[in-house]
Amino acid sequence: MSLFMNPTFSPEDLDVLRGALDAWCSEKRLDIKSPEAQFAASAALDLYQAGHNDGEKLLLALRAHKGL
Repeated sequence: MSLFMNPTFSPEDLDVLRGALDAWCSEKRLDIKSPEAQFAASAALDLYQAGHNDGEKLLLALRAHKGL
């Protein structure tokens, strides 16, 4: 799903996305600015728009993502 289908995110959406990404990076021992984290952030946006729209669902989807 393309990010451009819904380009507007609320502050709450961003909190969920950042929280899940921070947790994922912590588990992987990655810096949030690393290329791996940037790729995970892109995947998180797609997963969020696909319905993984709470922190735990999104973190579980990131953990299960085959490309990460």
